[in-house]
Amino acid sequence: MRKILETLQPLGRALMLPIAVLPIAGLLLRIGQPDLLDIAFVSAAGAAIFDNLGILFAIGVAVGFARDGNGAAALAGVVCYLVTTTGAQTFLTAPADVGAGWPDAAAALAGKNWALTQIDKLEVPIGILSGLIGGNFYNRFAAIALPEYLAFFGGRRFVPIAAGVAGLLLAFVIGYGYAHISGAIDAASRTVVESGGAGLFVYGVLNRLLIVTGLHHIINNAAWFVVGDFAGATGDLRRFFAGDPNAGAFMSGFFPVMMFGLPAACLAMYHEARPERKKAVGGMLFSLAFTSFLTGVTEPIEFTFMFVAPLLYAIHALLTGASMALMNALDVKLGFGFSAGLFDYVLNFSLATRPWMLLPIGAAYALLYYGLFRFFIRRFDLGTPGRETGAVAEVSAAAAGSARGDAFVAALGGSANLVSVDACTTRLRLIVADQKAVDDTALSALGARGIIRPSENAAQVVLGPIADLVAEEIRGALAGGGAATAPARVRKKAAPDASLPADILHALGGGGNVRSVGALHGRFRVEIVDRAEIVDDRLAQLTRGIAYPQPGVCHILI
Repeated sequence: MRKILETLQPLGRALMLPIAVLPIAGLLLRIGQPDLLDIAFVSAAGAAIFDNLGILFAIGVAVGFARDGNGAAALAGVVCYLVTTTGAQTFLTAPADVGAGWPDAAAALAGKNWALTQIDKLEVPIGILSGLIGGNFYNRFAAIALPEYLAFFGGRRFVPIAAGVAGLLLAFVIGYGYAHISGAIDAASRTVVESGGAGLFVYGVLNRLLIVTGLHHIINNAAWFVVGDFAGATGDLRRFFAGDPNAGAFMSGFFPVMMFGLPAACLAMYHEARPERKKAVGGMLFSLAFTSFLTGVTEPIEFTFMFVAPLLYAIHALLTGASMALMNALDVKLGFGFSAGLFDYVLNFSLATRPWMLLPIGAAYALLYYGLFRFFIRRFDLGTPGRETGAVAEVSAAAAGSARGDAFVAALGGSANLVSVDACTTRLRLIVADQKAVDDTALSALGARGIIRPSENAAQVVLGPIADLVAEEIRGALAGGGAATAPARVRKKAAPDASLPADILHALGGGGNVRSVGALHGRFRVEIVDRAEIVDDRLAQLTRGIAYPQPGVCHILI
């Protein structure tokens, strides 16, 4: 199970890159429409993003999966996407009534347009698959060496070529099997619709429970971009912005929870905090509650009680599922481009169905969350913020003196312990050499709301919306090689070939390409002469993980 999670988690992270453009797309689309500013070109600009989500996912997922985020992976994803979508269309034959009675040229054009429309319904899944191919092919083939007469096409140039060939195979599978694929998606959509409140309840519960692993993005993408069809727009989110009055079922239920329920939970945790700790936690809880209400970013709140009070989190997941079912039963349809906060509620008010119903439902949810949280915190003496021991404040004060990037590197065990550093919307996503070297207390003092260890070497640190900024600061600290990089933990070797296995040394370009080697807990830190000499695909086969935290340095996990 841990291996499965470790494989799927990069997909959850990679999906966040293309999703990050949706807020600006929704904003442009709405403010340019006639009921707001009535500026056609602004609305068209927003629609252009929604109309090309497939290619955006191909680019974003490819970059997210590529080992060093290289642009060759993005190009490979685009090539695979274009070959797949265009090639698959040639397998489709339009129904007899399409273009019937029209001149031959017009009928042929109508048939092509019909095929394009059919494949467009699958553009997001195809985009994700193309991105996976582009990113993984880059990791495997970026350093491939071809015979001298084909040397121009070797290395990174080979990646888009290989992705194009894969696109041909994918085009054949999708085009030849389109009837079955489309039928399966339609059947799944009908099942979801017919399941009504029960299906939405399950979706809401799973959405919250999967936050722990970061895999909730995967089911969100299926619900928001695949399920349902309205005038060529697929998925709950896109159908909502296309004007489908039945869209919004997979978004509406989040509004009572994110705008009212969780802020009320923060108030309950504040009231249940120990008197001497209320001042210390009050500002934090107010800030988290305000962020949730305005923007719908809730993970920083959820991680304050997810692990210290799992009973509360189970209640929260059930209440989220109940909210999804309740909003659907009352025919309340709301939508968002980013998340279920005040900004999206106001911006998309005129597109919604019965949006005013959110106010009484939200008020009821605020009372429900407040009452349940206070009762269970007090009844079971749960360790929510403000009910910990007094040692927390001392650690926080001690940690405040260092620059943030250096402080995080030190808390994560030093540069020698960091194999890779990445981030999604609210959390750092890390691969570390040794989990025991990570100081959870120091991370909490630096503002971490929770630390998750989904596998032996993967770690996620929940920080809120600043996660991506902190990741950049950590990378900067690693590149700078400051004191926080803990050089003392790395034992330098005079003879590289005495430390590295022969096959790994050969994949690194031989002993002449290695300046020095440091060893720590089953991982090597290698200083290299020429990055181009490394045979990446061979090295990947011999190791469990590879990272390049700074120029001239390679971290190898074995």
